[in-house]
Amino acid sequence: MTHSPPPGAPRARIPGPQQPPPSSPRTPAGLWKRCLAGGLLLWALTALVTYATESTAPLPTLILLGGFLVPVSFVLWAYERHGRDLGVGVILSCFLAGGTLGALGASVMEYHLLRPSLWMFVGAALVAEAAKLGALMFVLRLQTRLRGLRAGVVLGAAVGFGFAAPESAAYAFDAAVSTDGVGLRALVETEILRGVLAPLGHGLWTAVAGGVLLEYRRPGGRFPLAAPVVGTWAGVALLHALGDSTHGIALWLTARLTAAGPAGRLFAEGYLPGAAEGRQHLFALFSAGGLVLVTLAGAAWVRSLARQDPAWRNTP
Repeated sequence: MTHSPPPGAPRARIPGPQQPPPSSPRTPAGLWKRCLAGGLLLWALTALVTYATESTAPLPTLILLGGFLVPVSFVLWAYERHGRDLGVGVILSCFLAGGTLGALGASVMEYHLLRPSLWMFVGAALVAEAAKLGALMFVLRLQTRLRGLRAGVVLGAAVGFGFAAPESAAYAFDAAVSTDGVGLRALVETEILRGVLAPLGHGLWTAVAGGVLLEYRRPGGRFPLAAPVVGTWAGVALLHALGDSTHGIALWLTARLTAAGPAGRLFAEGYLPGAAEGRQHLFALFSAGGLVLVTLAGAAWVRSLARQDPAWRNTP
């Protein structure tokens, strides 16, 4: 026979079933698509309002949206497809570190490229690629578990896109203030061009270099200066230099084929005198074709690295 305890008496507490700790929130699939579509809509609306009101108040929003939209969307895509196990925090840290270096590096390179030459492009590219790898190593200095080709490609791309975002915003700002008043048309054209080229430049080059860097990382976390790492850094710097100097190379080739003037002077001055239609078409062909070749070379390099690592087939 059981007796109920008197009122006020302490009751025994029976532990309930153990509940698993709450898991960290997962990024929903397709977030990069919604980010890109929503950002494009906001960017177009901001450009329309700026044009209709002729006000400079929306310009910072327009410049920042245009500069960061495509790099952020591609980082989200890389995270969803190949980097969920790496963690949001480390990818965001790589993006921010690359962005900080990009804001400083863009102004330094502009200062040194006032009189462009092929060798100056090569030197600036070597410095930029070394700075981006330095940013990657700085972020991962305590993350000794992060090794391997796949992790290096994803995190290297995050650093590269972080580098590209403020650089694109700086180019858009320069385009806006390079004419009397506000050059809205030049700003919009620059942001469209930089947005299209963003995935084919810094993100691609640093993905290759980061992949090889982390592939050779030691289990203890050290980053050895192995020959493949140094060779890859030099190779992506060469692609970087070729991509930056495509405009000048196209001028040089056009001048040599059409006798438009001293080829070296045209490369340094950066413009093609005369407005002959055939000459302009030839220049456009060389310029666009050069960018396509550099892009195909970088994409083929990344693809060859991915085929070497079976971890790409087992990404979350």
